[in-house]
Amino acid sequence: MTIATTDAKAPRVLLAGFEPFENDPVNPAWEIARALDGWACEGAVVQAVQLPCVFGRAIDTLDAALIGPPLRLVLCIGAAGGRTEISMERAALNIDDARIPDNAGQQPIDLPVVKDGPAAYFSTLPIKAMVRDMRAAGLPAAVSNSAGTFVCNHIFYALMHRLATRPALAHTRGGFVHVPYLPEQASSKPGVASMALDAQVEAFRVAIRTALTVRHDVRETAGQLH
Repeated sequence: MTIATTDAKAPRVLLAGFEPFENDPVNPAWEIARALDGWACEGAVVQAVQLPCVFGRAIDTLDAALIGPPLRLVLCIGAAGGRTEISMERAALNIDDARIPDNAGQQPIDLPVVKDGPAAYFSTLPIKAMVRDMRAAGLPAAVSNSAGTFVCNHIFYALMHRLATRPALAHTRGGFVHVPYLPEQASSKPGVASMALDAQVEAFRVAIRTALTVRHDVRETAGQLH
């Protein structure tokens, strides 16, 4: 577990980014998180934590990071090959159904993330406003309606379950963001889109500021036919 340090007393924005997986040497999720570690915005300070791409252990790492100074936001971040935009995930499902093994060789199939938990949770971030403001800044972004069923959805559901059931986190907003590959990753994957790290970091600056200042999400279409 890698946790970067911040002001010990300031309210926090926790950015939890996954380590590399599936033989990739780098994961943009962690690169974004650590690039923003210590950044102050709207009275809060970003703290970065690296999540293992391992079922169960990722939740343990998140639990440890949730302890400490007050949390205003928690954004978990994962890479999604083939995505062309910063993708704000709408819903987390209570299901683990791994197409490939995680970094510890585990491959759960049709198991709940939380036994007897609700079927799903919605993000509590103003995801449409965040997308609107990223696009206004010239940064590609969209609402996504599926976080998959791998470790990304696993941690998304676990986060939202904690925010919904722990009184100390009742006023903390959270959600999950999928990000495109970096150019150095995509160079070995013909036809796979990418986005430069500096653009992704700037997108998160915009998104975090919006999430800290917009209380009620905008009402505009972000639906999909399929």
